[in-house]
Amino acid sequence: MVHDIQSRVQSLDWEAIQQELDEQGFAKLPPILTKAECESFMELYSDEQLYRTTINMTRYRFGSGEYKYFSYPMPELIQGLRESFYAELTKTANRWLGYLKKLEQYPNTLEDFLKTCEEKEQTRPTPLILKYEKGGFNCMHQDLYGDVFFPFQVVFILNQRDQDYTGGEFLLVEQIPRAQSRGHVLTVEQGGAIIFPTNYRPAQGKKGYYKNTLRHGVSTITSGERYGLGIIFHDSK
Repeated sequence: MVHDIQSRVQSLDWEAIQQELDEQGFAKLPPILTKAECESFMELYSDEQLYRTTINMTRYRFGSGEYKYFSYPMPELIQGLRESFYAELTKTANRWLGYLKKLEQYPNTLEDFLKTCEEKEQTRPTPLILKYEKGGFNCMHQDLYGDVFFPFQVVFILNQRDQDYTGGEFLLVEQIPRAQSRGHVLTVEQGGAIIFPTNYRPAQGKKGYYKNTLRHGVSTITSGERYGLGIIFHDSK
């Protein structure tokens, strides 16, 4: 299973993805998870043994819906996705540090990066599964859980838009210094994914690179149920 998912991730057109990330800060991916894998995740939503905590968005005024953080050890497929995407995205992460003239570098492997998280007492896993019903939404936010964070995360859509649900577009808002914010409305097929910045992206100006802060969310579900899978690479306090 892990080898298979690694092959699928590695077979993506990473040259084009890297270019998209540099030019616009995010990238849409074709289906990586099979329909059967997506359905399996949705069926596992009710298996409480897999999760360390459940968050009711309304209670915390995050929106309307629910999400659950996986616990360690994570399902094999989740672990494979996390490791495989980290290996590719760390290349972009370190390139972005170079654009901003920062000397630090992210480790080449997820295992070594998580050791850095552990040094800052960030030891709780952050990959999560999300469920929205009609009227549900997710407010604009960032998934920062401590001093250490990886600059990218990946979100998968587990069911089919316009068949299983309507509405529920993925939203990105980019705050541009000394200018008005820019919005992006994104949709992907079942099993497809979006790579996007956790905190900010470097944007090139006349005097070099500067930071554009990004926040993400989900628009209101107008019918049905929408399931998503979030792959976050840093652990939480």
